[in-house]
Amino acid sequence: MPSVIPYDPSLVLGNLVNQAALDNLVAISAIQGPIDAAEDNLNSLIAMKRSIDMTIQELINMSIDTSDLVKESADAGKAIQQAAIDYAKQKLDGATKIQPLQQKISMVHEDVESPIDYNKSQIKTMPLASDSLKMNVQYFSFDENQQDAFTQAATVKSFVSSELDILGDSIKQQASSSVQDQMNSQYQRHSISGTLVISISCTHKDALLLAPFILDVDKAIRVWNKVYPSDLLKINDPASIAKAMAQADTQNEKSLTLLSGATYGSCFIGMVHILNTSTTTSNEAAYSAAENLQTQYKIGGFIENLSGGFGVDSSFSADAKNLLSTQNITSHCSLVTMGSIPSIKSNQVAIGVKQFASFDGASAMQQLAALQNATAGDLDTVDSAAEAARTGKQMTTLKNSTIQGVLTGLADIDDGANKMLDINSMMDAMDDYIQKALAGNLGVPINYYLKPITKSQLAEMWVNKYYPNQYTNVSGDDSTPSGGAASGSGDTSNSGS
Repeated sequence: MPSVIPYDPSLVLGNLVNQAALDNLVAISAIQGPIDAAEDNLNSLIAMKRSIDMTIQELINMSIDTSDLVKESADAGKAIQQAAIDYAKQKLDGATKIQPLQQKISMVHEDVESPIDYNKSQIKTMPLASDSLKMNVQYFSFDENQQDAFTQAATVKSFVSSELDILGDSIKQQASSSVQDQMNSQYQRHSISGTLVISISCTHKDALLLAPFILDVDKAIRVWNKVYPSDLLKINDPASIAKAMAQADTQNEKSLTLLSGATYGSCFIGMVHILNTSTTTSNEAAYSAAENLQTQYKIGGFIENLSGGFGVDSSFSADAKNLLSTQNITSHCSLVTMGSIPSIKSNQVAIGVKQFASFDGASAMQQLAALQNATAGDLDTVDSAAEAARTGKQMTTLKNSTIQGVLTGLADIDDGANKMLDINSMMDAMDDYIQKALAGNLGVPINYYLKPITKSQLAEMWVNKYYPNQYTNVSGDDSTPSGGAASGSGDTSNSGS
């Protein structure tokens, strides 16, 4: 992603310019320039190769030979590889150099009061620059859903059929336990991963200028004496005033530098990474249910039979269940904006725990018992054997349908929602940033207009204020001196950096 616009909060419109802070920003910008150029080169090569590949596909559909174009695409791929390596090297080297410069930037500063007369000065907005936007968005999404039954439904069906070929009391426990074990083992894993990277940098046409730029000469002299204690301007000493006025246009003349205007830019650089992993593992303890809870099942069946029910209550099988479901949500979101504060909105992410749908292990065992009793009751006649075969077929069909439903059905039993910053939050913030950029009145300075005020100008302005039309008729700001217009010696000297 492109570099963040370098900005120092001490450089405020109308304030004295801290030259060290300004030089530090210029140094950071000089390091960032080759990095951004390398990234632009990489992105342009990627766009070119995508365009070539799309052209190749279009020509193939038109039955046009593309062998030469394919070679060019391969060469473009090699160029992209080299450009990516160069960009990575530039980024790493630049980050190492920028870090000590960034440490010099402080959020809190102590400066002398600006000598500007804010009651008379005005801030004007003028379209001196140009609007521009450079955007790079990358989005990666990965969605994986894995369900693994230790034995698939078809295998379970075959297993049940083979186990029930021979029915008898000696294998009753073995058959029921085996069927339960094959039915009640399932693993589910659902992983959603999404990464969104957005980088936007803009320049804005509107420049802010102090026009008219009016100084309070008394404040300005106090500021001068504070900044240059070894070169005081003494207003109670006519010789000091005359000496200062005589220094006009000399080579080594000092000056106060004020920030009189700036053009602005802004940037929006954000990244959000979401990883949502849900894991459900269910292992119905069939052997334990069949061996250790057999007595409870018999009692439950007896009670259900007396009350007109069938099988056992679901609470009996719930005692034998071991259900584990976990959901892990990881969100990493970073956003840096310069020149604007977008709206940040959280979104709700749903959480849930899974369970098997419509399944009762004890009821399945009761059905198996009914199947055994139905087929082993009377085998003396052809009619009774046919009736037993028909009953067995019905029970087997019912059981196979239950098994398939169990292995494919998972239901939510615990839903919830937590607020978090996700990809939608980043997109909402980007939309808000774009709307504010279109509306204007935002940004951080990217080009500074500097106005130097020299000691001789301050001396002339002081004389003109207290002795109008007697000695001098000049002004170091945009005010009109007494008796005429401002002379050229007081013109604003703006320089961008």
